[in-house]
Amino acid sequence: MNKASKDLVKSIRDVVLSKKVALHEPIFVGNEKKYLHDCIDSGFVSTTGKYVKKFEKLLSFYTKSKYVIALNSGTSALQIAILVSGIKENNEILMPALTFAATPAAAIYNNCIPHFVDSDIEDLGIDINKLRKYLNKISIKKNGKLINIKTNREISGIIPVHTFGHIGKITEIRKLAREFKLTVIEDAAEALGSFYKGQHAGTFGEVGTLSFNGNKIVTTGAGGAILTNSKKISERARHLIATAKKKHMWEYDHDLVGFNYRMPNLNAALGLAQLEKLPYFLSQKRRLYKKYKKSFENNLYADLLDEPIHCSSNYWFQTIFLKDKYIKHKNNILLNLNNLGYQCRPAWKLMSELKPYREFPKMNLSNSEKLYRKIINIPSSSNL
Repeated sequence: MNKASKDLVKSIRDVVLSKKVALHEPIFVGNEKKYLHDCIDSGFVSTTGKYVKKFEKLLSFYTKSKYVIALNSGTSALQIAILVSGIKENNEILMPALTFAATPAAAIYNNCIPHFVDSDIEDLGIDINKLRKYLNKISIKKNGKLINIKTNREISGIIPVHTFGHIGKITEIRKLAREFKLTVIEDAAEALGSFYKGQHAGTFGEVGTLSFNGNKIVTTGAGGAILTNSKKISERARHLIATAKKKHMWEYDHDLVGFNYRMPNLNAALGLAQLEKLPYFLSQKRRLYKKYKKSFENNLYADLLDEPIHCSSNYWFQTIFLKDKYIKHKNNILLNLNNLGYQCRPAWKLMSELKPYREFPKMNLSNSEKLYRKIINIPSSSNL
């Protein structure tokens, strides 16, 4: 094992005090069993029941989002968010190339076109200055629309992604969106509990989405949510995810082609208990960050990622940046760390390099390419 791997192992081991550690696992220290038993005893384990309503209400209170709709996954939440946002088929949607595959997939489910943009080296959000220059070069404003002069398609949306729970320059993204008449849909899948200047992630755009997958800071097993302050958007989203069935005591009357995307009551029961413990999870995450910060203080091979300015991050994933001269050893370092029992992973491969997305438009992605080479996510569970 090379010296870089040994030194990184020491920095991790000094914090986690264990030889076998998962990257991120859920912890259940609240009312999970109580609520699940109650849900089972009630018989309401599917898509109706009190726990869905309680979960949505608590999530609304915590995020200060006027309307919250619980769904069966973060991916379906993003799909429906695009659908109800007013973005039309064949429109291009700007999104980072450095993201999870659900982001471009949700656009394609709506017959929209992913258009990949570069990330900011410092905060992992969209590089605003680079994007503004790019849009001024490749687009024109025509009849109130932004037209890509290379493809002759309308660019009508932008999806900022709060990578690993960190919120980048979201107010500047809002400013750019107004300047170029873009609809903002926030992919805040990883950012429950993250705030920017005191405002919760997912509440800056016309609509935002969260994920409650098993590896998130709060889990419902599988699940997601839509956040919006628009009554019209919330009503349309809620109708569509319930197979577009019109309300009636007994008739099955559907006025649109809908989706069966509602969160089951059983999942919401688990999620409610988890959400009640969110302040505890957040304090544990920040405590873990501080311990890692001290442990990596004099590390010769990597630096720990800090929350961006104005952001209070949930620190969902603790992240290190390999120093430039050790980037070439990344795969060997990952192999050594995982073989020793420390589950670590790189950032996602850039979406623009994956087979399903290679033909879609993209800008120069030099920052994203460098970030992919540098990033390693290290063990981040709340109970460490």
